[in-house]
Amino acid sequence: MSDEATLAFYDREASEYVKHFVMGSARWLDPFLDRLKPGSHVIELGCGGGRDAQHMLERGFSVDMTDGSASMAAEARKRTGQDVRVLRFEDLDAADAYDAVWAHASLHHQPLAGLGDVLQRVFRATRPGGLFFANYKLGQGDDRDSFGRLYSFAPREQLLDLYRQAGWELDTIEDYRDGGLDKVMRDWIAITARKPGKNG
Repeated sequence: MSDEATLAFYDREASEYVKHFVMGSARWLDPFLDRLKPGSHVIELGCGGGRDAQHMLERGFSVDMTDGSASMAAEARKRTGQDVRVLRFEDLDAADAYDAVWAHASLHHQPLAGLGDVLQRVFRATRPGGLFFANYKLGQGDDRDSFGRLYSFAPREQLLDLYRQAGWELDTIEDYRDGGLDKVMRDWIAITARKPGKNG
């Protein structure tokens, strides 16, 4: 289940939070989009203020924007002029609906105990051959940052095993160090996975 305190933080701080992510897009986004067919249908899980979604739309992709925070969804709606659904990860129930899934710095807020279920839901929602990007802060299990936000802080090998158990083929993996809103440098992992089969 989603963490209520984390959602409350984003509901409360949405207007200030989005000011940190006004320009550009995530550095993995263009390489990810370059691998998709023009006009592919993408769902973004945790779209925040709509920065990445706006870039996808500008590149001609069809984007289903979602966020668990109603306030964040409102910010993304203001930025893009598009509909944004309020959707928690555990409520994703689509089947073979999307060519790709983009979840930049979002799924790591899912408690570790429920992450496997969410990865299975994302798998079901993706069409055969589809791509799925997500990145995570690594660690030794659920904990909170200085803002009270919950992170799964998944152990690296446990996280990769959860992907395999959900049916994903691991495509590319990047380990790196980075900070965040709390300015704490941590180990991160960026994973692009593929659903077996042929897309289109």
